[in-house]
Amino acid sequence: MAYAVGLLTTDGCLSKDGRHIELTSKDKDQLLNLMECLGISVKIGQKISGFTGKKTGHIQFGDINFYRFLIKIGLFPAKTKTLSSLKIPIKYFFDFLRGHYDGDGSFYSYWDKRWKSSFMFYLEFTSASQNHILWLQSQISKSTGAKGHMTKAAKSSVIQLKYAKQESLKLIQKMYYNEKAICLSRKLSKIKQALKIEDKHNCAKARVL
Repeated sequence: MAYAVGLLTTDGCLSKDGRHIELTSKDKDQLLNLMECLGISVKIGQKISGFTGKKTGHIQFGDINFYRFLIKIGLFPAKTKTLSSLKIPIKYFFDFLRGHYDGDGSFYSYWDKRWKSSFMFYLEFTSASQNHILWLQSQISKSTGAKGHMTKAAKSSVIQLKYAKQESLKLIQKMYYNEKAICLSRKLSKIKQALKIEDKHNCAKARVL
């Protein structure tokens, strides 16, 4: 449930009718994951993206009780720029965070040319709401001690909350605490590939020392 809430916080939408809930994603696995989490089965349709103008995978379902639950914990219609804190129990926070990451997060790695043989990677969460990003940063800090840092491109309304190498490892361990934890496989695969490179790099350094 917490993972599903994370997905809906980022890629979801609550209709103004007080009943219907939607999720739009280019990843079919994302839509299937939400259905699995909630124990529902609905037809996957297509919707024209307001950002790209392209057709994107889309599901919609009606559930008044679940809709009211989402409202109660802090979600609401047209939440993009005004979303703030959510009532997520701390014991489920990293399941929620994994869903949030799968929805709007990213992970990237590279060899830093400023230092010889330095492999870097970052875990990133995004939102158009600064209040929501500040809440996310606060919750992560309380749970792991990781501070992160915020950035925003000059012509963008989206705020990035980034965690560098050592801090990102703390979050990854918490988010993927169990191999059976539901997640978007392509994003987990990207993290695993970077961690393999890091392990090989550390072993090579140890042999030199």
